[in-house]
This record gives sequence, structure tokens and C-alpha cells, in this order.
Amino acid sequence: MKTTTNSIDFRAVFAPRRARLAAAMQTGAAILPTAPERLRNRDAHYLYRYDSYFYYLSGFPEPESVMVLLAGDTPRSILFCRDKDLEREIWDGFRFGPDAAREVFGFDECYSIAELDARMPQLLADQPALYCHLGADADWDARVLGWINAVRAQVRSGVAAPSAVHDLHRWLDDMRVVKDEHELAAMRRAADISSRAHVRAMRAAKTAHHEYEVEAELLYEFRRGGAQAPAYTSIVAAGANACVLHYVSNDAPLCQGDLLLIDAGCEFNGYAADITRTFPVSGRYTPAQRDVYEVVLAAQAAAITATRPGARWNEPHDAALRVLAQGMIDFGLCSGSLDKVLENGDYRRFYMHRTGHWLGLDVHDAGEYKCDKQWRLLEPGMVLTAEPGFYIRPGEGVPAHFENIGIRIEDDVLVTADGYEVLTAATPKSVAAIEALMCE
Repeated sequence: MKTTTNSIDFRAVFAPRRARLAAAMQTGAAILPTAPERLRNRDAHYLYRYDSYFYYLSGFPEPESVMVLLAGDTPRSILFCRDKDLEREIWDGFRFGPDAAREVFGFDECYSIAELDARMPQLLADQPALYCHLGADADWDARVLGWINAVRAQVRSGVAAPSAVHDLHRWLDDMRVVKDEHELAAMRRAADISSRAHVRAMRAAKTAHHEYEVEAELLYEFRRGGAQAPAYTSIVAAGANACVLHYVSNDAPLCQGDLLLIDAGCEFNGYAADITRTFPVSGRYTPAQRDVYEVVLAAQAAAITATRPGARWNEPHDAALRVLAQGMIDFGLCSGSLDKVLENGDYRRFYMHRTGHWLGLDVHDAGEYKCDKQWRLLEPGMVLTAEPGFYIRPGEGVPAHFENIGIRIEDDVLVTADGYEVLTAATPKSVAAIEALMCE
């Protein structure tokens, strides 16, 4: 997936990130490959999407690329990439090649990917530590170990191999979890495009006959707005399908009286939006649907209000959970006191997921949720989702008028110095706003 290269100063954005990592490492060598191309069937590939960690440090969008960072008194950043090849460009499109990649992306050195195996033992020689990510790809692991063994073979000539191996992803997670201004600009653009797509989908649902027709409207607005792709497979779930958390078939008919749950967001220049709205196909909520919806909306408001610098990661979830559990008691779906329902977990029958996750280059973005066995403190620049839900499947003790009501409301929330900013606030959410839009 290629980014909009003419809108980004790659040197200004990505070189400082590499410098920060090198300073944190102090000494040693970091190796980071991008994602491989994946075959879809026969000789057709899936749309290419670079590795998020690799892109975070390089900004380089092409496959068959590896970044090496050498820390120390004189740090060096090195990119291995595909050669410039005019013949292949006829078939596959533009390639930077090493010379242009060095100039555009601000690397100290760039080489052909064909030179990687020959150069890596030289680059690892006498490095005290290696920073990489092992365990995800056996072939890549074997290749890295081959380079280390090639250095070890030179021990009699006084060359030392790295004596320690560190998980590079863990180091990068702490960098990625706090967004810089470039990242926030991309996320605001993704949020804006995605908000417009949800509005379009609401309007289209009035005359659509199947879930996939509404999904098509989302995809159209994503691309129309300049997004490169959906950030994840869109969920367009009508009726009972809304009670399936990761429903993606999107092929069922829409029926009057159904609620339609849409969980969808686009990816703009690598960064994701993640929005969920639940609205009535007919344009009007039934009394039962409205009652459940208002509880979820209040739960989300509680979660967002609890999102502030210095709060623990779990505080928004706990705030939302108390509202949801009380709603379940009020509806007769759970019995006992609020504290009892929270303690024994009876609420999990109707709410079985957490209220949020990190958001960024990945829709479930990098970053630990606990540090030193304590829930992480929220800091300005962190972006998380607020997405409580209420899913009522038919079963013992469930009144008929509540059956198959599945509701989730999700927004993307930036932690600011004095509280929060809802990046996706432009997406209609109140009962009045949704019904007004549906009845235009």
C-alpha cells in the first residue's frame, strides 16, 4: 500500500524517530524487516500493506525491504530495498530504488536488497547487542541466526558477535503508544473520512435490501475521501447478526424493525479510524431498542469522561461497566445489587469485551496495557477507543421484546493535556440525531 508521498516530509517525520530509538539503544544493532507480499491465489497477491513497526521508523512503503539501525557515538541508518527496475515498473508500478530512497527518506545509506546477506555479518560484527523481533517468522529467524553464526565464525580473527538479543517491538511499543503531530493529523483525516462514510451508510440503509449494499457505500466513501483501504474488515450486521462481535459475512437481508450495527473505519497514510454506530433500518428505534441504546450511550459517555491524563487504563472500562450492569439490572436481565453483578460476572452474558483498545498504525495498536503489573497511566498523545456494547441473545430470562438487540457505540478518543478530544465526534450518535438523519 503506497502512501501519498507528496504530502509527507519523510526526513522530518521519520529520521527523528530513528534517532530517538538509537539514543535509547545506546549501543548495538537493530534489524527490522517490512511485511512480505502475500499470495491470494495462483499469481494474484493481496493488496500490499507494509509492517507497521517498519513503517513507523522508515516511512518506506515498498515490499522486500529491511531497515538496519546502528547505535553508538555515530549512529547510522541503513535501508535495503528493491533495485530501480524500469522493466518491472511497466508491470508493477513505481519503485524508488536505493539512490532515491536514501534521498527521500533520509537514510544514511541505502543498498540493494540483494546485498543484504553479504552485508549483514559485516554490520553485526563487534556489535554488543542485537535488537530484533524473533518468533513470528521461522524463515526470518533462521536468516538472522545465520548472520550471527557468520560473525561467530570470525572469532579467531578477533571479531565478536552480539552477546545479547532484545525484542525490538517492546522498545518500539513505548514510542508508538504516544502519537506525534504527524500521526494525529493522519488520524484526524482518517476519522473525518470514516465519519462521512457512516453518515452515507445511514442514509443508504433506508433503501438498501442487504448488508453488503450498505458496506459498498462505506467502501465508496473511504476511497472517495482519499483513504487507501479499510483499516479492517467492515462489520455490517443487521438484527441478530449484531450480537456476533466479529460478524463479517455482510450478506443478510435488511428487515424493517432491525437494528443495523456498523463497525467500520478507513486507513489513511497507514493510520486507522475505528467507529461503530447502531441505528434502526426503519428510521425509528422501538421503545426497547431505544432503552438499551440509551444505556450504551450513557456507558460510553462515562467511559469518555473518565479518559484523562493520569487516569489508569482500566478506569474508562470500569466506568462504562457500572452503567451497563445497572441497565441489565433495571431491565431484569441480571438480579441482585450492582456490586454483586459486577463481582460474580453475571453481566458477561450481555457484555463480554473490554471498552477500548489503543489505536494508531494498527486498529488494535501497539502498546502495553499494564506496566509493572499496574494498569498503565494515560498520557497526552495516547489514542484509544471507547466502545461499550450490549448484546441480548434469546435465552432463559430474556423478555421477547429484548431478543436479538445488539448495540455497540464506538468513538476514537485522544488524551489531551487537560482531558480528551473525541476525534470521531462528527458521526451522529444521539437518538435524536440519528432519527433525524434517517428521516431526511
